[in-house]
Amino acid sequence: MTTITPPPAKKVSAADFESDQEVRWCPGCGDYAILKAVQRTLAEIGAKKESTVFVSGIGCSSRFPYYVSTYGFHTIHGRAPAVASGLKLARPELDVWMVTGDGDGLSIGGNHLLHVLRRNVDLQILLFNNEIYGLTKGQYSPTSRVGTRSPSTPLGSVDAPVNPSLFALGAGARFVARSVDTQQPHLVGVLKRAHEHKGTSFVEIFQNCVVYNDGVFDEFTEKSVAPDRQLIAEHGKPLVFGKDKNKGLRLRTQTLELEVVTIGENGVTAADILVHDEKNRTLASLLGSLHPPTFPQVLGVLYCDPAPTFEDAIHAQMRAATGPKDLNALMRTGQTWTVAG
Repeated sequence: MTTITPPPAKKVSAADFESDQEVRWCPGCGDYAILKAVQRTLAEIGAKKESTVFVSGIGCSSRFPYYVSTYGFHTIHGRAPAVASGLKLARPELDVWMVTGDGDGLSIGGNHLLHVLRRNVDLQILLFNNEIYGLTKGQYSPTSRVGTRSPSTPLGSVDAPVNPSLFALGAGARFVARSVDTQQPHLVGVLKRAHEHKGTSFVEIFQNCVVYNDGVFDEFTEKSVAPDRQLIAEHGKPLVFGKDKNKGLRLRTQTLELEVVTIGENGVTAADILVHDEKNRTLASLLGSLHPPTFPQVLGVLYCDPAPTFEDAIHAQMRAATGPKDLNALMRTGQTWTVAG
């Protein structure tokens, strides 16, 4: 008897997830770097094209489904969460990724984003945050800072900006993380962690818009300042940063506020530095609220605490609610009565 050994499965590469469509973003746009990171992530997790779907709304980021060689839906403004949720409910075996921007996701789509987060649908949400509307030529967005001058705010924005990570935490998200478009190894690592998480994973990606908001994140992304302005949070490790890793965050227990301290100064020791606990929602909120130059920008997984998913609960409920298969018996089940006379 001859035994036929099947050929080994072909190992996929990032190039396997490149589509035949011309990538059309502005030269130098941070979206190119994010696209490469996502394609690399798909290869490293061994994703299958036939079971991977990208869903997007409207905006520069929302061109994403055209550029990834998988299935995809380019939907309408702000409604990507609703389409992605419906897809996951109908086909729970699919690996669903949702791509949105700070305008698409937090303005017209804010209500939809809130509900997919609180429901904990098992999908990955990538929010590209460039603090501006890029596709519609540079109007201020929900994340734009006070004073931002744009075609729609020529005298400067007076709106208090939305913090995407704090929005996600407030909506009940069970996984919240941050990264930067050009920091490829870190971004890929965060995307892989997001994919491992069972439930809604929310990843805020700081993305540079070279045309309408160039350099808005230079205060913590420029190589010359990054070591002293970025803190990479890792579960179970001290929250330290700086070129010499001698700066850290300490909790003021009386006021429950964070402060930056230097190890070796004023009696500060390594034992005084706060240790990151990614299951602590309060700590995640504190870390997510920090900004340079007073504090470092905290990147990495801020919060991860899995919980039962929405689609699992819905399908369990459907199975439990299955009644008699006989229509006549079904019509006489429950509250029925007989009319006499």
